[in-house]
Amino acid sequence: MSNRFHLAVEAGDLSVTVEWYQEVLGCKLDMSELGSEEGLWQDVDFWGNELTLHSSTPRKAKNLDMNRHDVAMGNVVVPHFGVHLEMDQYTQVRQNVLNNNGFLDKPYIRFEGTDYQQETFFVEDPNHNVLEIKHMVNPRSPQ
Repeated sequence: MSNRFHLAVEAGDLSVTVEWYQEVLGCKLDMSELGSEEGLWQDVDFWGNELTLHSSTPRKAKNLDMNRHDVAMGNVVVPHFGVHLEMDQYTQVRQNVLNNNGFLDKPYIRFEGTDYQQETFFVEDPNHNVLEIKHMVNPRSPQ
């Protein structure tokens, strides 16, 4: 049995945000056969991890807790969460984001020429939660 990561976030208008995770990111619903206390929360299969979207008052603006941190490869938004995807999945999600609401930070390459080379972008969901989606050239195996 592998360990799964669980994260719960405020989703604002649950129906809008759930649709975005399904249509833009390509995520599947999890526990949908149990009803997931319809209207209160919905589990999403976030590439093998459990993301729980909780209905809340929608944010009218970007996350007030969002800051940018200067790091060696750029200026990244904190807090954020994300996923490492295989190139075919990454390419599909990148195109879906481009075709829909666009990027918070456009795709770029970090750590070029190293074992940690990756292409990454940042995007906001409908409730302004920030996600980082990346593809690692040399994925690391779980410890």
